[in-house]
Amino acid sequence: MEINFEVSNAIKRALDDMGFESLTEIQQKAIPLILDGKDVIGKSQTGSGKTIAFGVPALSAIDKELNKKFTQVLVLVPTRELAIQACSEIRKLMKYTHDIKTVAVYGGQMLSKQIPLMRQGSQIVVGTPGRVMDHIDRKTLKLQNLKMIVLDEADEMLNMGFREDIEKILKSTPDDRQTVLFSATMPKEILDIVNNYQKEPVLIEVAKKQMTVETVKQFSVECPKGKKVDALCHIMEKEAVKLGIVFCNTKKMVDMLVPMLEEKDIFARGLHGDMRQRDRDKVMKEFRKGGVQLLVSTDVAARGIDVNNVDAVFNYDIPTQTEYYVHRIGRTGRAGKAGESYTFIVDKRQLMQMGDIIRAVKAEIQPYEIEGLKAEKTVKSKQEKTSADKSRKPDKKENAFFKEKAKGRKNKKDIVEKATDFYPMRLSIGRKGGVSPKQILGAVAGESGIKGSEIGAIHIGDTHTTVEVPFAKRLEIIRNVNGTKIKGRKVSAK
Repeated sequence: MEINFEVSNAIKRALDDMGFESLTEIQQKAIPLILDGKDVIGKSQTGSGKTIAFGVPALSAIDKELNKKFTQVLVLVPTRELAIQACSEIRKLMKYTHDIKTVAVYGGQMLSKQIPLMRQGSQIVVGTPGRVMDHIDRKTLKLQNLKMIVLDEADEMLNMGFREDIEKILKSTPDDRQTVLFSATMPKEILDIVNNYQKEPVLIEVAKKQMTVETVKQFSVECPKGKKVDALCHIMEKEAVKLGIVFCNTKKMVDMLVPMLEEKDIFARGLHGDMRQRDRDKVMKEFRKGGVQLLVSTDVAARGIDVNNVDAVFNYDIPTQTEYYVHRIGRTGRAGKAGESYTFIVDKRQLMQMGDIIRAVKAEIQPYEIEGLKAEKTVKSKQEKTSADKSRKPDKKENAFFKEKAKGRKNKKDIVEKATDFYPMRLSIGRKGGVSPKQILGAVAGESGIKGSEIGAIHIGDTHTTVEVPFAKRLEIIRNVNGTKIKGRKVSAK
């Protein structure tokens, strides 16, 4: 791969191993400027390769002679998923670079697990604003020697109410640090940060492109839980798929799915990061020769797969990021050939996720009907719902919730169904604490790891706030949010 900047051979080797054949536009433009020490504003959409754009110069900036207890690069991201993802990408870049550590800190993970890692020291820290502030307050994150701070998806962080935390963090860093900001949009709040905290920044603007593959017909497949294998086999037979890739979100799912497919007389092989390199090479050799009908893979293991005759891609699990979806479906429809992608959906939450993908990629994703599964749609029949409602008695907290939600309603069944969707979590901070809905949304989403779109109504009172959270996840969310800080104040959740 040809590159237009100077980096170590170790980073070049890592990029080759990651399957990079060429750099994206944002990478080509941003990396040389950041390496040159410039403050940079990158206006670029999700999925454009921003992590590598700041990850390469971040690694190059590390001074190995400095004490490891002092962080040299800090990356702020809006969600724990992005923190984990960015940290993982940077670690891949570090494959041949020794004596550098990176750690991800985010809500939803117990502080007691993070504090020992932070005390050991890490030159690169990736984290959500709220959790980074926690570590600054506890003095487990030392920023005296910080050389670079990166604000990734800055507009999303501001939308989640993190502006105050971001400004506090920026004020905690040395004046001579380098500030790199990436954002899909440039609202006034972003421009305020640019004007107040960056020095003569260089603007890089990457034209927004349609995030899809024109040669791929995209389908969504609704089916009941436990029927995805049957649905996949049906499509394989009906559409005469000779060579396909099945994507799973975890290594465990890859290992579970392969024998299930083989029981259906489909020759399948798994591919994931825990396999030895020689075993992965062997699987890929078989797949390229057509000896494997279905390759079952994680996103990470599939990076760099370049096989031109793949007929179809199956999203057995819905991808956690839109850019993963684009990367997955791009494995088919290559070299000018037509391809197809099928994404399986088993519940309402996944329907919402699919809606997010459709809006992001701006593509036509058609429903794919499978005869025989129609009667078992993900939306239950009225008779099923009524039967389920009769068999389930709400607890005291739910009864209180029903009472609040019953205002203006006559249908008790509707009330029960609504209550099973959301639970009214109570936080010990309200209007007098100076909180806004955005700050509450950011804190709950950031600490619990759920998406902002999964959170219902937020009602801020004088001394407390009620937040509607998914009923099925209520205990985990309460455990993660309880004891966290909002507006610098420790908050209880129940």
